[in-house]
Amino acid sequence: MQEAIRLVYKDNDILYASVHSLHKIAKYTGKEGHEPKLNKLGSPAWAALKHKTKAKVKDIAKDLIKLYAKRKTEKGFQFSADTYMQTELEASFIYEDTPDQVKSTADIKKDMESSSPMDRLVCGDVGFGKTEVAIRAAFKAVVDGKQVAVLVPTTILAYQHAKTFAARLKEFPCTVDYINRFKTTAQQKETLQKLADGKVDIIIGTHRLLSKDIKFKDLGLMIVDEEQKFGVAAKEKLKAMKVNVDTLTLTATPIPRTLQFSMMGARDLSVIRTPPPNRYPVQTEIHSFNEELIRDAVSYELSRGGQVFFINNRIENIHEIANKITRLVPEAKVAIGHGQMDGDKLEDIMLGFMDGAFDVLVATTIIESGLDIPNANTIIINNAHMFGLSDLHQMRGRVGRSNKKAFCYLLTMPIMQLTDEARKRLRALEEFSDLGSGFNIAMRDLDIRGAGNLLGGEQSGFISDIGFETYTRILDEAIQELKEGEFYEVFHQDDKPTEGDNNRLITYINDCAIDTDLEILIPDEYVNSTAERLSLYKDLDNTKNEEELLLFEKGLIDRFGPYPQPVKELLDTIRLRRLAVGAGFERLVMKSGKMIAYFISKPNSPYYQSPVFMKILQYIQTHPTVGTMKQTNDKLSLSIANIKNVQQALALVNKMIE
Repeated sequence: MQEAIRLVYKDNDILYASVHSLHKIAKYTGKEGHEPKLNKLGSPAWAALKHKTKAKVKDIAKDLIKLYAKRKTEKGFQFSADTYMQTELEASFIYEDTPDQVKSTADIKKDMESSSPMDRLVCGDVGFGKTEVAIRAAFKAVVDGKQVAVLVPTTILAYQHAKTFAARLKEFPCTVDYINRFKTTAQQKETLQKLADGKVDIIIGTHRLLSKDIKFKDLGLMIVDEEQKFGVAAKEKLKAMKVNVDTLTLTATPIPRTLQFSMMGARDLSVIRTPPPNRYPVQTEIHSFNEELIRDAVSYELSRGGQVFFINNRIENIHEIANKITRLVPEAKVAIGHGQMDGDKLEDIMLGFMDGAFDVLVATTIIESGLDIPNANTIIINNAHMFGLSDLHQMRGRVGRSNKKAFCYLLTMPIMQLTDEARKRLRALEEFSDLGSGFNIAMRDLDIRGAGNLLGGEQSGFISDIGFETYTRILDEAIQELKEGEFYEVFHQDDKPTEGDNNRLITYINDCAIDTDLEILIPDEYVNSTAERLSLYKDLDNTKNEEELLLFEKGLIDRFGPYPQPVKELLDTIRLRRLAVGAGFERLVMKSGKMIAYFISKPNSPYYQSPVFMKILQYIQTHPTVGTMKQTNDKLSLSIANIKNVQQALALVNKMIE
């Protein structure tokens, strides 16, 4: 008795895949509503598509890794260890650091103190304290006499960051200035002159900072906030500037492409997952446009001394909306803010709202990134179906930044009139309202929109052909091959064998296929739900080491009680597979009391010169009765009699390679 998965191919061809091969099956995630194309069983089409994808991915990844390799070999500035001023600054933070903030700060400092230029991505959900981490990094650079550039996507955010940085650093010898279109030409000129003379330590601005006329006296650190908001041209300029300057990128809903760079090892990644203490999830509700709801929401927020954001992304009717709110809630002081207003006027309105002079701010999406007004705890988004998922998530993140319960109302046309995609987006936002759900939202966004090419502008549609999960796997394989081949020097220059490393098996293959006629399964009288069994097989298949396997075993006993013999055999099969990979067996067949182990099929593999192969040969020579080796069509195999169960196979393979 064994369990298998039945896969149906084109023309109803059927293939049974054993539960030991679950890791070879991936869920297809392409664009929703897109029918994947089925191939005939045995046709080379699928293998050819994967091969073509890998070749293309390698080309794109090569450029990225070259950039990374160049950074590795460049000498950056090596910042000195923390001074007493750094300790003072960190101690003056009014909140307690979350564990992730502590770790991210430590990672950044380590990168800054090394001689290679830093390129670190900090992913943290809205309001999880990324700005504080950035301020500490910026101050560390300033203490060493370097200048810092903070690049932000919007004018308002440049202004807000300038206020935040200045407030945090006011007790310290550090000059913070900003440049945006609110400043007159004369003021901008003066700021730029100071910057060139080294009189400004931290400059904050939009992509104006990338202009040719900007001269730094000694730039040491660049901080990029919400990188996905910048266009391709700005990113190219950034790449050129980045080569020998330490770079820190902050993002809330990681665009899959940004995340991918980090997974590839072409960037270091820190994730801030723990929310600050005393934070509540934002209660998110979907409604069609409703005056009564608006009146109640605004009145309730005002009654508890709070403020309200009302997002309306059309400037044509923004005054009409503001008048409507004044009519519904006469006691509310309403202000309007949008990007086409005169700079000074917009600045006054924003300042007024931050200082509590207005109760309701009716604005376009200019408030989307980084505005931090702890007293604003209700946000109403009109025509929410017109926005993308990450935009909605960002806007929702403007509220709930204190210890008060916050509300987000998404106003749309009647639900029945919405497109499928819009409905799914809004539902996803409602579903993922927990703190720290930015990651989930980014992944759901992929599901709904379908992903283009993760690595560059070539939206090559590979992902809709082969599905996201398979694409990611192929990407990982391609990167691994590049790391082990062409770029071996770059990635292995720090590999110094540590103590106790001598016994570590070097693996020459990724997987070993196991085929048996033994009873290896989770019987349905032990776990009777098919879905539950499948999920257990998958979890078991994904365990990476003995520690995880023991945890799985413990969980199994906790949930279902002591397990029967077939489950013991199943657990040992996982151990055997792991050991067989280390021994260089590509395939193990255990049938009729006999085991045949097939060695690596590439005759020129370095495995055949390795210590582990020598050990196996030596074992066979000293124990001639154990088994016989034979070669057929360039394939080497070892045949062993009297193997009745998995435990015996496990013990024998262990003996051979010890």
